[in-house]
Amino acid sequence: MARLSKLSRSIAGKVALVTGAASGMGRATAHLFADEGAHVAVTDVDQGRVDAVVDEITTAGGSAAGWVLDVSDDGQRRGVVAAIVARWGGLDILVNNAGIAIESPLDGPDYAHAWARTLDVLLTAQAMLIRECLPHLTASGAGRVVNIASTEGLGATKGLSPYTAAKTGVIGLTRSLAVEFGTRGITVNCICPGPIRTGMTAGIPEEAKAEFARRRVALKRYAEPEEVAHATLNFVLPAAQYITGTHLPVDGGLTIKNA
Repeated sequence: MARLSKLSRSIAGKVALVTGAASGMGRATAHLFADEGAHVAVTDVDQGRVDAVVDEITTAGGSAAGWVLDVSDDGQRRGVVAAIVARWGGLDILVNNAGIAIESPLDGPDYAHAWARTLDVLLTAQAMLIRECLPHLTASGAGRVVNIASTEGLGATKGLSPYTAAKTGVIGLTRSLAVEFGTRGITVNCICPGPIRTGMTAGIPEEAKAEFARRRVALKRYAEPEEVAHATLNFVLPAAQYITGTHLPVDGGLTIKNA
C-alpha cells in the first residue's frame, strides 16, 4: 500500500558532526546516526577513544571518520569542519554535545578558572562551532543544529553556578539562533538531559543514584545515553522541519515532579 505521509524520517546520506562523541551521550548519538545511514564525524579530545568509536561504527557497517577536537580551540574547529566537508562534500547536521562539569562555590579559590573554562567549553564553543559550520548548513538547504544543554539550565544545584549559567545560556543561544536562521531553512533546537548514566555521573555510588531517582524522577531511574540520542535524532529528521527554537527535557519527569 502506498504511504499517505509525505515527510521523510530518514537521515540516510546526511553528514553529521557530533562533538564529545567518544563516550556517553555523544557516542550513543554517533552510533544511532550511523545506524540510520548518516556519515558521522566522530570528534573528541582523545584520539584513542575517537578511533575506538569509529572502529565500532565501521565494523558494524556504518560510515564514520574521526578527528581530535577541543571545541574551545578556534584553529581545531576550523580544521575539523574543513576536513569533514572535504571528505563528504558538505555538512547537514551539527550536534553540540561536548561538555565538562567543574564544581566550585562562588567564594572558592578556583572559581574564576571554573567560570571561564566552563563558559568557554559549554557556551562559547557551541556558538563558535555553529558559526564555523554555518555556510555548510546553509548550503545543505535543511541544516539541523542540536545543542545539548541540561536540566541545570531549567533549575539549579548548589556549587555549580558556572555550569548552570552556561547551560541556561545554551537554551538562550538556541532560541536566538533559531530566529536568526529561520529564513535559511536551518532549525536549531536543544536537549536538556536529566540524570543520565555517563562519565560525568559514573562516580556517583549506585545507592545514591537510586535514592536520587526515587525522590526526584517520575520514572524512578537514571536514563541510558541512547535514550537521549533518540531524542536528538528526532530533532534532525527531515520531517522535523517545522520544529525550531525549542528545548526538550529528557529527564524522566524530573523537572515536572513537585514531590
